[in-house]
Amino acid sequence: MAVSNHVVIMAGGAGNRLWPLSSADTPKQFVDVLGCGKSLLQLTAERFAGVCPPEKMWVVTSEKYASLVKEQLPMLPEGNILKEPCRRNTAPCIAYAAWKIKKKDPGANMVVTPSDHFVADVAEFRRVINSSLNFVAGSDAILTLGIKPSRPETGYGYIEAVLGSSTLSNKEIFRVDSFKEKPSLDIAEAYVAKNNFYWNAGIFIWNVSTIVNAFRIYQSPIASVFEALSKYFFTPEEQAMVNERFPECRNISVDYAIMERADEIFVFPADFGWSDLGTWMSLHENRQRDLNSNVVIGTDTCFSETRNCIVCTQGMKKVVVIGMENCIVAEKDNNLLVCRMGEEERIKEFAD
Repeated sequence: MAVSNHVVIMAGGAGNRLWPLSSADTPKQFVDVLGCGKSLLQLTAERFAGVCPPEKMWVVTSEKYASLVKEQLPMLPEGNILKEPCRRNTAPCIAYAAWKIKKKDPGANMVVTPSDHFVADVAEFRRVINSSLNFVAGSDAILTLGIKPSRPETGYGYIEAVLGSSTLSNKEIFRVDSFKEKPSLDIAEAYVAKNNFYWNAGIFIWNVSTIVNAFRIYQSPIASVFEALSKYFFTPEEQAMVNERFPECRNISVDYAIMERADEIFVFPADFGWSDLGTWMSLHENRQRDLNSNVVIGTDTCFSETRNCIVCTQGMKKVVVIGMENCIVAEKDNNLLVCRMGEEERIKEFAD
């Protein structure tokens, strides 16, 4: 019998590094940051068309964002929107989805993906995902996607692959040697020069039984919470019991909780034009630029003697930018941001 595929989209983040375009009330995953008429969450769901039907797509999000998920992804069954009562990072988020899917479909494959990333080549992305699902079907392998770096990026974690020999069942997949934290520039340059280091995209593929067993081995307190909750899944009592027990989970990422501890960890090096769109600078890099490397999202904008700027002013009739370089100009809901490119981390000081 063929193994069925499920997709889990993590959409609980409350990031505000793209303020004022996004905010704590409407994080970037629910915003049309690319100016294409669709939010990043909607684009993420579209990328998995053909991988699984809507009834096998799940979104894990905060209770406060559940209505936004339902509004933007109306094809999802109501029960496929899993509501976290508090933020506990990616490990408890993934565990919740895994135990719920396992109760309904014990032999399922499972893809876990962030909701707010950008992919340029969707066809190649789907090929990689489908190939990955075939690899993990019926096995105990834990697989993550590694993105071939285009530059020495200090804002991403890295995966070191053992490229000496690929796996027998898939020549594009290799064992992971180690995971590396976000590096300094000189270390990032060394990683890129070695050719076996890849950006960690935070996209995971495994059989649902594999990840459940991994939690039981490496994160038994988290596993105990969801073992106890499992009997309430798909019942009217589910949300109340999740609200009661979920806060007991440790606040920990799946990278620390599982990936850096388990033995059978593999990486699929991929190249499909990926970015996490975590900053205004990354948004600038992934938008169409004019001859002076300026980017416009929304409003009619005129430039004069201006280079390498991004302007996002959707609430204004016309914007004129003169004599500026390496700057961000963004306006939404009567909030205005003007700052130099690369100063985005300071935005958080004012966004609240």
